[in-house]
Amino acid sequence: MPPAMTDLLDIWASHSPLAGHALEKITVDFLLPTGIYIQMDVPRDATIQHIKLLLWKQAQNFPLFPSLGEMESHMFECVNQAAVHEELEDETRRLCDVRPFLPVLKLVTRNCGRAERLLDSKIGVLIGKGLHELDAINDQEVKDFRSKMFRITEEKMQQAQVMTCTEWLQACCSPQLEPTAVTLVTDGVNDRPADLKVFIHFDQSQDSTSLKVPMSCTPSELMEIAVKKWLTTHAPEDEAYSRQYVLRVSQCLEFLCGDHPLIQYKYIRNCLQAKESPHLTLVHTSTVKTMFDKEMSAIGAVVSRKSSNPPLPLPPKRRPPTQVQTSVWNVSKPFRIDLLKGSKVNAEETAKVQVRAGLFHGTELLCKPAVSSDSSGRSEHTWKNNTLKFELSVSDLPRMTRLCFAIYAVTDKVKKQKSTKNAHSSKYQTIRKAGKVLYPIAWVNTMVFDYRGQLKTGDVILHCWSSFPDELEEMLNPIGTIQTNPYTENATALHIHFPEYSSHPVIFPPFDKILEKAAQLVGVIEQPIGRGGKKFHIELKEIMERDPLSQLCENEKDLIWTLRYDCRENFPQSLPKLLLSVKWSKHEDMAQLQALLQIWPKLSPRDALELLDFNYPDQYVREYAVSCLHDMSDEELLQYLLQLVQVLRYEPYYDCPLTHFLLERAQRNRKIGHFLFWHLRSEIHMPAVSVQFALILEAYCRGSIPHIEVLKKQVEALSKLKSVNELIKLGTIKNARSKTKEAMLTKEAMMTCLRQSGYSEALSDLTSPLNPSVLLSDINVEKCRYMDSKMKPLWIVYNNKLMSGDALGIIFKNGDDLRQDMLTLQILRLMDLLWKESNLDLRIVPYGCLATGDRAGLIEVVSSADTIANIQLTSSNVAAAAAFNKDALLNWLKERNSGDALDRAIEEFTLSCAGYCVAT
Repeated sequence: MPPAMTDLLDIWASHSPLAGHALEKITVDFLLPTGIYIQMDVPRDATIQHIKLLLWKQAQNFPLFPSLGEMESHMFECVNQAAVHEELEDETRRLCDVRPFLPVLKLVTRNCGRAERLLDSKIGVLIGKGLHELDAINDQEVKDFRSKMFRITEEKMQQAQVMTCTEWLQACCSPQLEPTAVTLVTDGVNDRPADLKVFIHFDQSQDSTSLKVPMSCTPSELMEIAVKKWLTTHAPEDEAYSRQYVLRVSQCLEFLCGDHPLIQYKYIRNCLQAKESPHLTLVHTSTVKTMFDKEMSAIGAVVSRKSSNPPLPLPPKRRPPTQVQTSVWNVSKPFRIDLLKGSKVNAEETAKVQVRAGLFHGTELLCKPAVSSDSSGRSEHTWKNNTLKFELSVSDLPRMTRLCFAIYAVTDKVKKQKSTKNAHSSKYQTIRKAGKVLYPIAWVNTMVFDYRGQLKTGDVILHCWSSFPDELEEMLNPIGTIQTNPYTENATALHIHFPEYSSHPVIFPPFDKILEKAAQLVGVIEQPIGRGGKKFHIELKEIMERDPLSQLCENEKDLIWTLRYDCRENFPQSLPKLLLSVKWSKHEDMAQLQALLQIWPKLSPRDALELLDFNYPDQYVREYAVSCLHDMSDEELLQYLLQLVQVLRYEPYYDCPLTHFLLERAQRNRKIGHFLFWHLRSEIHMPAVSVQFALILEAYCRGSIPHIEVLKKQVEALSKLKSVNELIKLGTIKNARSKTKEAMLTKEAMMTCLRQSGYSEALSDLTSPLNPSVLLSDINVEKCRYMDSKMKPLWIVYNNKLMSGDALGIIFKNGDDLRQDMLTLQILRLMDLLWKESNLDLRIVPYGCLATGDRAGLIEVVSSADTIANIQLTSSNVAAAAAFNKDALLNWLKERNSGDALDRAIEEFTLSCAGYCVAT
């Protein structure tokens, strides 16, 4: 373990119980605005507010104290772990959570607008990227996107103010529903009696009762029956009394809203499959109203603050004259760029360095790549023939054209490498071409048009990426990000110049001009288009029924394009194949496609997902796809949310329909918002998407003010768990020689750490990141432990007051990337859904898994479960023969079941094995 890591852990991560002592206090240097310096010992887990109070009492004994003024007019500032000045507006944070680079706090005068600064501070801590970093970005696209999101979120907050309590409950605590088709599956549920036995608990008393109701019964009907039965023994009957209650799942914060049949609620269905009776709780509407009023007051405070402090009106400006613009379709010159120089190129001095550039639309290469002349030198390179000309007219450039660059070294033969430090000299990065050996050095991509649709002009510096994918297209990486490398200090830089083709700005035509062009083209065609005979229809049908991943030959593409109107009428789901058949390097074909898209039938949301693939970058195609997604239910959207977040990587501009769609649905449904937040937050550290995801997270937080505190609590808890995990790793490394005795000490140290107030408060009374409907009330320290695998995952056990003392377990992993696990489990859920839609239930019950940060995340503990290996091992005296014990599993099932229960258990196990065998 490096000393720096040890020091970091000793100062902030914990109270160093592993070191054999507990540092309850830490010496902090305070710098006052009066020039006074005070050194004082303060509790490490104290809040900033408490530390300021201690400092104020101490400062009374020093000169110039009256000059300080009011305590509330000051705040602390520190240098954080990223070497950035951080203003500590949120004074409820603990010092050990702030983690200054050094224990030095500077007292500064607080500026006006404290509430706004406090909100900005909370959002910055929450999303893992300070908003001052976004403020410092000198990019007009970022500024315009943030400005637009501010306006939209203000409107959303004003709309939320008029929300009714029922609407709020539906948005924040809505239940999980099964699709209608799935509820018809014959999986043993329909073999049960028509009546359903339900246990009803009363929230305001210890009373409970059981009822038998039809499976088609709705929650409102069930409430009426339950309340009537309760009133017969407790109070006179009142028909209006049932309307004063709502039904909640007893184990979690999930309310049965809506008038769906009980069998359609996922909780009810899971209980029936497990042969258990559902437990529901009648909650008085006054309890729900209290929760509702608390959130509305938070929203109201933000809205009233904005309305009471409107921005000052800008001085009137002279309206600039309308700028003359040139349509890109009127520029017939070939597209070209100028290479100015390359700097910090990591190549041998004797190597010849070339630059290759290509124009792409998705993965389609629009024309032959352009290659520069050779250049040699140390790290600075210039090229004699510095103009790269492309065999494509400017008028034929699609709106979403990518300009992709690759810098590489050229040698005559492969040289034996003495070391593998240089990435481009690796044998996996060597490419042989025309008798030469090419060593890729760096790559970078950029858009030809900016976010406003204007053709780029002028000098541009592109900081390149050095890691290459396994497969390259003409040495280029079109699927890579268009963001430049933010680590500019050591990155290879390519200086290029976009020439001007007109004295006026060149823009891509607006949508109405595109439709005008399409109408003109239809008018000049004499014969009817796109109508084929029976023979062609048979061939077309055969093409359309192929696997979506199958490649189309040029003749097939020509046939599909010629019969595009037949495709619209007879094969509307063939739109992806039609898009792959368009010649995007001809703006006439592109215009006709856009016109055809306006009359194309709407696809099902599941079919429309394919159109969001990188192969279909056209903005109007993606708008069409997103419009189809609006018909997707919340449950279905949750199924595909992981993929949709990844699709955001391929969006070239921050302001896009998919971003607006996800934000809109996230703010409408709290559960969607929860998982959208964590899917974005878990990748905020990745440089290629850091700014984009931070902008979306900021927009979500500003539009979901009440959710900030809930998410903030989860972020704090995960930070504490990470600190505990790092301490355990450090302790086990130190104590590796004497495993038994020192392992006990390490576990004791872990439990001591979890009992401390700073940790117990942060880890209590939060909603589970794995499932926002589950409340983790207080941690059961005695049952917590760490596991023996390499990353020492933490096994954390919670008591849940909503479950009458039943324990809940989560596993925290730090050091493993759980995104692959999430994808695998999600595929299992999708396969289970498809099987159920085909009237087949194979008892697939995937556990919960969520990536929450850089190689960190949570895994759901499956209670009352054991591995097959353990079952076989405990049933055999010889470990080597355990795997061959055929009776071990049957005996294990017999020990826990008998009679009909054993038959059901064997059936469940058999179906589950079949499902997982097919899936894996």
